[in-house]
Amino acid sequence: MKNCAIVGINWGDEGKGRMVDLLTEDYDVVVRYQGGGNAGHTVVNEKGKFALHLLPSGIFREGVVNVLGNGVALDPENLWKEMQQVTSQGISITPDNLKISDRASLLMPWHRDMDALEEQRLADKKYGSTRQGIAPFYSDKYQKKTILAGELFYPEELESHLEAILEWKDLTLTRVYGAKAYTMEEVKTWLADYCDKIKSFICDTGEFLKEAQAQGKNILFEAQLGALRDLDYGIYPYTTSSNALAAYAPVGSGLPSLRLSDVVGVVKAYSTCVGEGPFVCEMFGEEAETLREKGFEYGAKTGRARRVGPIDLVATRYGVEVQGATKIALTKMDVLSYMDRIPVCVCYETDGKKTDRFPFPAKLSEARPVIEYVEGWKCDISGVRRWEDLPKEARDYVEMIERAIGCPITYISVGPERDSIIYR
Repeated sequence: MKNCAIVGINWGDEGKGRMVDLLTEDYDVVVRYQGGGNAGHTVVNEKGKFALHLLPSGIFREGVVNVLGNGVALDPENLWKEMQQVTSQGISITPDNLKISDRASLLMPWHRDMDALEEQRLADKKYGSTRQGIAPFYSDKYQKKTILAGELFYPEELESHLEAILEWKDLTLTRVYGAKAYTMEEVKTWLADYCDKIKSFICDTGEFLKEAQAQGKNILFEAQLGALRDLDYGIYPYTTSSNALAAYAPVGSGLPSLRLSDVVGVVKAYSTCVGEGPFVCEMFGEEAETLREKGFEYGAKTGRARRVGPIDLVATRYGVEVQGATKIALTKMDVLSYMDRIPVCVCYETDGKKTDRFPFPAKLSEARPVIEYVEGWKCDISGVRRWEDLPKEARDYVEMIERAIGCPITYISVGPERDSIIYR
């Protein structure tokens, strides 16, 4: 029995979806355990190209059961639309291959409203939210002001609970933001339009996972975003509002007693960042634009151009540590094939001194990247499938990263397709 988490090591957008899609061949269950529809996992396989936001990336494998755990910000509206889109491309989604935790809280329409209103209020001090309601959702959850998915099966209790929440929420919308309040009729219509459609997928996923574990099933846990966007260990306050670390997987999945046997950390061969906040190794100008175009670095959810830079060994080493990674998947190696010399951020300079330790968030704005260059391989490697067939310069690049971060690089991705992978 294997329990493996696939997590991001940096700022997110490292290529976790393609790794989940690849590795689910060896797993029976795939679980999303945190986050919501505010980020996307792009998957390319023989069935097409997909941008998933809430659905686990194991949905394309026949025989794999996909779970949305209690730690997920469950947006019924966007989930239902995503399910319709995926099924329209020939993918089967039934209660047999998708299960939603009855303990997952519902992301309501007012959460998206409040997200947008708060970003508007912050103006030039905004956090770079995707405006999908994630921060207001988790705030309400910890204030015990959300609806659990399982409450949909208890209509009388649900209505009473909603009335109490609406009274409180409308005070915030109208008095703090001067926005429109919600009526119970509007909420009931929304419940009928979206929540009723996903009711058949809602169940006790904790019990399901306990039985799967007892039967020796292999379980894969899929995280959203990366270590540097983690609420507790990331670049606060420019983080997401949940814990993107592997350590949270058992809690957010519904089986807190579970122990992970492996943590696959996903690292891009260069750095990218969507949203606001410190990004020490950031490139600018023509150099940045070329890398962005070569890697097609635009957000799967928002379409926003990603900020780009060289691989950041300081941030990556820190991400490996907090994730407890046991092996690394290095993605998008093929993108760097156009470079004569490849820049690498080997350390930071703060207070006039060089450091290889990732600074406290308040110090990051003062940090400056120390860049060194390594030789590029200047040839197309997208067709390579064996380690020994990579050019020496490409192998040297991988081994340099491996030494610096102290974790073995086991997978090397040289393209977006499922089989564009080198096992090492």
